[in-house]
Amino acid sequence: MDAGRSAVRVRVVVRAVCVLVLVVLHVVGGYFVLLAWATTSEGPWDRSVTGMVRGAALAGLAAEALAVVLTAALVATVRLRRWWYLIPALLAPAAVVRMLFAPVP
Repeated sequence: MDAGRSAVRVRVVVRAVCVLVLVVLHVVGGYFVLLAWATTSEGPWDRSVTGMVRGAALAGLAAEALAVVLTAALVATVRLRRWWYLIPALLAPAAVVRMLFAPVP
């Protein structure tokens, strides 16, 4: 009986660590996407705004791409459920749209 409980505890701890890593990746990706959407041009003299917005959106997209790869591995090993794909499915298109329609001074 003790070996069965130990195995369950190990599974729970592994799943919790996987969830923690994914949540951190999603928070980082979401922060960069939010930063890209919140940044506006201060005026015609602000030449760096387009590069900054595209850079932030690209960083968010990179974090979400890493999260998708990790999610795919964890779903394939039945550690997590498929609904974890929803978060990158929402953040990645938002980052791409902001990259395409970045403000131009």
